[in-house]
Amino acid sequence: MAFSEGGYKTLVEDIYRRFPSVQKVGFAAAYKPGLERMEAFCAALGHPERAFRAVHVAGTNGKGSVASMLAAALSATGLKTGIYTSPHLVDFRERAKIAAPVRMVPKEYVYDFLTAWKPYFEAQGLSFFEITTGLAFKWFADEGVDVAVVEAGLGGRLDSTNVLTPDLSVVTSVGLDHCALLGDTLAKIAAEKAGIFKPGVPALVGESDPETDPVFADAAWMRCPLTAADKVRPSLWNRRQEILRQMDLQGACQEKNLRTVLAAVDILREKDGFRGLADADAVVDALIHAARRTDFRGRWEKVSDLPWVICDIGHNPPALRGNFAHLEKLLADGRCSSLILVFGIMADKDLDGILPLMPADATYIFVAPDTARALPAEKLLSRYKAYCKEVDRPSSRAYSAESVREGVRMAIMLAQNLSEQVNRSASATKPAPPLIYIGGSNFVVAEAIPLF
Repeated sequence: MAFSEGGYKTLVEDIYRRFPSVQKVGFAAAYKPGLERMEAFCAALGHPERAFRAVHVAGTNGKGSVASMLAAALSATGLKTGIYTSPHLVDFRERAKIAAPVRMVPKEYVYDFLTAWKPYFEAQGLSFFEITTGLAFKWFADEGVDVAVVEAGLGGRLDSTNVLTPDLSVVTSVGLDHCALLGDTLAKIAAEKAGIFKPGVPALVGESDPETDPVFADAAWMRCPLTAADKVRPSLWNRRQEILRQMDLQGACQEKNLRTVLAAVDILREKDGFRGLADADAVVDALIHAARRTDFRGRWEKVSDLPWVICDIGHNPPALRGNFAHLEKLLADGRCSSLILVFGIMADKDLDGILPLMPADATYIFVAPDTARALPAEKLLSRYKAYCKEVDRPSSRAYSAESVREGVRMAIMLAQNLSEQVNRSASATKPAPPLIYIGGSNFVVAEAIPLF
């Protein structure tokens, strides 16, 4: 059948319905570990994963930012660079892109691919993520990309993306997340992520830790050279402040991510095909503008100046610890006059670990995005108030909203009122604005971004 907008929308919705995604039903229901189905699918597709060079990126936090920065740097050297990330926030096609100038996989290509391969999906019982991974790899091969930066979906060892044999394997960080599927200790989770290491392929770990270091060392022993980014001084490290000051990927975590990226650049530039990474100025400029070069969304993304609104998909204690600390510093430094958080999480997240990290001097509007996985806003509000009572923290500035849209509306109205109050009482100097932070889940951010 010929492409049509209506046909495309119907087909994508059907894939969501018949092959549930993590975004719809959660990891436990959507996750299909093992590589056998993906290996067979790649064989049926003509092994597109062998048609391009690759960098494979896994990790609990930071893997999306690291992937985006690496893709930007590679594209700046003249390499046609693909980038595969998940989940998407607004458009299904965000998952597969070509960097600089940014091009998402065309709707026509998605339509033709899904139409042609739908009988195979059904016969082989593929997961949503296996389908989208095969789609991305086939498109990259058909487009003739030189290299693709590929983000693992969950874990690493049994992730669909692990059919690749890359030029570099990267594990950005290890934290306690998705414990029911990956293990309940850092060491067990590290073992799953170290499963992306391949014989003879350099491996890079972003963060050292006494519990995970032996795991990575054992996985790499006699197989591949291993580097810890935080134990080396990358050749461009002396330019980190220049990059961090100007880069469009902001947030407290980005210095660690940048160090991982710069260490990766040093490793890759020694390999044939990546010599262009020796152009320091091109790499620095690409890293400064990484989000623009790859259209990377939802990572400390400023979606509005008036009011000042930041969106971030951080959803577990390690990620939120950095985000909340950064918010508190902005308030303490006088860069914002007050904090307003529109916040929602999934019911399976570590709320007990998140509550102590939440800024005390802030207004909270708790929301639940439109997914069955979300913790109801009223329950989240109740848990927050109970915690505040337990630690003797005021909770009078905490509310719930019926939806993300309503929560954003409430936050904007509150910010406008606060701005008027500050302006009336301000001296001759321009007063700092209120800051609205929207986050806690990629689902919350996905619903919020189209509102701006």
